[in-house]
Amino acid sequence: MDEVTFHPVMRKRRGLASAILGLIVGLLLGFLIQSYKILSSSSQHQRLNVYASSMPGSRLLIKPSARNVPKLEDDERINSSSTSLVFVGVMTASKYLDSRAKAVYETWGKELPGKIAFFSSENSVVPNNCPDLPLVALPRVDDTYPPQKKSFMMLQYMWNNYGDRFEWFLRADDDVYVRTDRLEQLLRSVNSNRAMYIGQAGRGNSEEFGLLSLEYDENFCMGGPGVILSRETLRRIVPHIKYCLRHLYTTHEDVELGRCVQKYAGIPCTWSYEMQSILYHNSSGAQAFTGNLKKKEVHRAITLHPVKNPPHMYRLHNYMRGLKIQDLQQERLNLHRDIYTMAKQLGIRVENLKNYEIADRVPLFPVKPYSKLYPGDTEILGVSAGLRSFKPTTSDEVIPWDFLSRSEYSLGDSNPRRRIHSDIKEGLEDITREVMASINACSRQRGRVVEERSTLYGYRRVDSYGADTILDLLLVYRKYRGRKVTLPVRRHVYLHQHFTGVEMRETVNGVEVDETQKNRESDKSLQNIFRGGFLNLNFNFEEVDPVKDKMVHFILPLSGRYEIFRRFLQNYEEICLTSGERTALLIMLYHHRTENSFNRTIDLVERLKYKYRSASIDIIPISGTFSRAKALNYGVSRLKNNDLMLFIDVDIAFTESALYRIRVNTLLDRQMYFPVVFSQYDPKIVYGDTKSPDTFAINEMAGYWRQFGFGIVSLYKQDYKHVGGFNLSIQGWGKEDVDFYERVIKSSIKIFRAADKDLVHVYHDVECSKDLSETQWSMCMGTKADTLAGTETLAQMIYENPEILQYAKARRANLTRAAG
Repeated sequence: MDEVTFHPVMRKRRGLASAILGLIVGLLLGFLIQSYKILSSSSQHQRLNVYASSMPGSRLLIKPSARNVPKLEDDERINSSSTSLVFVGVMTASKYLDSRAKAVYETWGKELPGKIAFFSSENSVVPNNCPDLPLVALPRVDDTYPPQKKSFMMLQYMWNNYGDRFEWFLRADDDVYVRTDRLEQLLRSVNSNRAMYIGQAGRGNSEEFGLLSLEYDENFCMGGPGVILSRETLRRIVPHIKYCLRHLYTTHEDVELGRCVQKYAGIPCTWSYEMQSILYHNSSGAQAFTGNLKKKEVHRAITLHPVKNPPHMYRLHNYMRGLKIQDLQQERLNLHRDIYTMAKQLGIRVENLKNYEIADRVPLFPVKPYSKLYPGDTEILGVSAGLRSFKPTTSDEVIPWDFLSRSEYSLGDSNPRRRIHSDIKEGLEDITREVMASINACSRQRGRVVEERSTLYGYRRVDSYGADTILDLLLVYRKYRGRKVTLPVRRHVYLHQHFTGVEMRETVNGVEVDETQKNRESDKSLQNIFRGGFLNLNFNFEEVDPVKDKMVHFILPLSGRYEIFRRFLQNYEEICLTSGERTALLIMLYHHRTENSFNRTIDLVERLKYKYRSASIDIIPISGTFSRAKALNYGVSRLKNNDLMLFIDVDIAFTESALYRIRVNTLLDRQMYFPVVFSQYDPKIVYGDTKSPDTFAINEMAGYWRQFGFGIVSLYKQDYKHVGGFNLSIQGWGKEDVDFYERVIKSSIKIFRAADKDLVHVYHDVECSKDLSETQWSMCMGTKADTLAGTETLAQMIYENPEILQYAKARRANLTRAAG
């Protein structure tokens, strides 16, 4: 029998191998056990989902699909970022994503001190016209009303994904406008660590009273103007959302949310009368915020509801941005006044502040004067507010005050007593509203409120620094804390509104010219000098002006009036032909019934064309009765769609500056230019026979601005066709321009109107034919009366000739007897 011997080395190897084998087997067993637990947990989770989906109101465990949802950095936590103050959830519907939701996202949604997302039904997709819209499509949710399930699921999504990232959560509709700067101011003044449920408290209308299952001390926050929840409130109610959905007592989503908050957060909606104004709901429905926005309700509010039409949302946003600009301009004035005061205290000359250094090579203003970023002239903007800012040096510089009551009395107007013009009335309303807001700024702390009753009278003037106003206001003082008191009081308001300086922007075809881009392009032009190659140099370095390069096509209807036409051609030759302006003249010539000048007119044009061979001048004879509408329409038909046209009359005198404004103010597919022409009075009445008038003399004695004349207009042919052109049924004098102007108003093309001192209607006798319609004849006679002379000249004639007044009295007496 062989003996088995034990070798110590083999024993050592066998022990090491056993240890390694045991370790591997242990790791495998651990991996298998862990995998089993994961699979078991996943299976159990799926079973719970299936079970949950079978229960009513419990399908909240399915993950929503989200597009463009806001993403935050890992270090963005509560109180750590200016962009993590509030998360806004906007409830919307699939049919409103490309309209209301888009308007919200592109207006106040871009300016939030936080993030925003839009919550809609499960089949909703991001609209093509707003591809970056942050959309959350909630599963198994449709767009039926009331949106109770949508609201609660939105709150759960907000908590699950952003509960530890934001202090506040705002539940909003897609028809509410939020002033984000004031929302931030409100939220930063409230402790977000407490359970807060902020909104406009309600208990239902009179018809619903007692039907909402509310106790006598319970309420809810109305959903329309918006509901604000603190993080603590959301933390308390989210675990119970399933229960709240399964126990609905009404069809009102905001009532049920309030009931859930009351039950599980233990707080009601804020009982505050102030919420009625800062979270403002307008009961006008679809007509809300469609009219005048200069109202105290709009200025005081943080949220405005409802804004049903998306264009009105953009309009409201632009108005709020305008108010923000006013606040920034006022802040700039205050800073300039501080600099002005400190310069006086330090003995520094204010006019030297532009280049003043506060330290070695450290200028007070880091940019050069008159550059784009220069904050303005301290010598003008820094003058302290007051009614004595402007100090006249002579009696001629003294500016008289206008007296305001039910009428306006002014020494500087030819009509010393007149109705208060709309611009003055609007300015007074703005002043009164701002003054009352300032008076009531601390009304809550003081337990009193002051209300405006009426403006008794006032004074107003405008000097070189701004507008000064003095008002006598009748107010009502109401004290509602302690001993209640109601008293009528009168107060004087002294107000100085400072001018903010002149700001200019250069635009080409409606697009603003960026100075940096302009300089960059000029640098590139130097690199293009040798564009033609070494042997083909181009030394014509003159840049093309995109404004002056536009061709202006004059279209002139004409019938007779040979001498007037000859004066027009002289003006056209001097301004356009001799200076090389890019213009073309198209004359639509009719036979005149009494004046035999048809052939002479053609000869006059031919001589001018022979003198200027390269000029574009055409004359088109037209048969039939003169019709300005038909003549212009026929001239338009001979041009191309993108041609710039000027409808002009033979009585108009113009300069090169007028052509520049025509080119700048007329934009293809966007804007037509209807200049307000200066119309001359009868020179025989104004000047007599001793003086020949200056054509371009602009003053109250020489003429008036023809505010209701729309015959002179510059436009593109494409836009002319877009608005429908002229009414060709109108014959004879007038009315066709008014009809065309009304068509443009009703179209999508904008109208730009401005007084143009370089377009003058030279005086001529107005002949009103009896063949005209009653409306045309009345318009013609009114124009004839307006062109005689100004009020001051006519009044002087009556003072110097008393028989005129006697004749008028006698004629009135005869007319009165005849009527009796």
